[in-house]
Amino acid sequence: MSDQKPNQSKRFLIACGGTGGHLFPGISVAQELRRRGHEVLLLVSEKAIDQRALQAHPDLQSRQISMVGKPRTLSPAMLKFLFKVWKTYRHCKGLVREFRADAVLGMGGFTSLPPIMAGKHLGKATFIHESNAIPGKANKLTAKYCSAVFVGMDVCTQHFPGKTCHVVGTPVRDGLKAAIDRAEARASFGLCPDKKTLLVMGGSQGARGVNNAMTGALAELDPETLQIIHLTGRDDEANVREAYEKTDFTHHVAPFCDRMGEALASADVVISRSGASSMSELAHFGIPSILIPYPHAAEDHQTFNAKPFADAGAAVLCPQGDLKASELARLIREDFLDPGIHEVMQRKMHSFSSDDANIKICDIMEAQT
Repeated sequence: MSDQKPNQSKRFLIACGGTGGHLFPGISVAQELRRRGHEVLLLVSEKAIDQRALQAHPDLQSRQISMVGKPRTLSPAMLKFLFKVWKTYRHCKGLVREFRADAVLGMGGFTSLPPIMAGKHLGKATFIHESNAIPGKANKLTAKYCSAVFVGMDVCTQHFPGKTCHVVGTPVRDGLKAAIDRAEARASFGLCPDKKTLLVMGGSQGARGVNNAMTGALAELDPETLQIIHLTGRDDEANVREAYEKTDFTHHVAPFCDRMGEALASADVVISRSGASSMSELAHFGIPSILIPYPHAAEDHQTFNAKPFADAGAAVLCPQGDLKASELARLIREDFLDPGIHEVMQRKMHSFSSDDANIKICDIMEAQT
């Protein structure tokens, strides 16, 4: 570990590439560290999502490392995977030395494993963040090389026996924390300033079930009382757009959105997957939600992410296998557009907010580095 004093500038390497759920919380921690006067280097993937997101943060240093996705253990691709891990590990050892890092933080996934291993073997403080209720295999393995584990949910601590765990929540990106005028946000999407607004974000991975249910529900909803922002993912944009154009709904359809602060600020109700980062953002805005867990998520972790919110009455959990257009329309009409029910759910959703998660993470890393 570094022999620097706590009030001196330190150097943190953060591995956070590959998905928005890893990248945006990592950026949030990086921004807080920089506010405290520390140096930060982000390790990201070669994916377009990483490069697009970093364009909004030219002040953050970043380097690309190879993505490492584990195949099935008995797969012929396993040897190639192990070689890639070793190669990326050697690359990361060089980066840790070159940057003179005092500590390494991984935000999850197999992309975090080589940097954490490199940091551990070079005697640096090492940390991993697990945002989901059930950790993936990558983080269970990576945790073995860590000084401490940060978790987004208390229930997750049981999966790291013998490790020091800190329940901190999942960091919300700074761009979502600024005050946003709702009427202006809606106007930016071509929507009415005072009409109830539904945000649908099935995500780019496995969004078709959500998209089909929503477009099927349109016939049973009232365009006089509801308007919709629908983020479709790349593959379904044309079909979803065509479905809306056959209706009288005021709508904004797009494959993705680079202005999620405005989209969330516009919404009275959200239909969403239940990835941990999305749940943290919904809680920050206090938006009652219909949660449709991605059915192929590892160990069904998205269902476990959603359960505490549903059990508390902040959201409705709707497994994709049970998803019917008519039931979706009924939920929107009867539960989420009822003012009394909506107000209670809004308050309960906001109670899950963890806006200071990045601060907690930085406090602990400073103390242990």
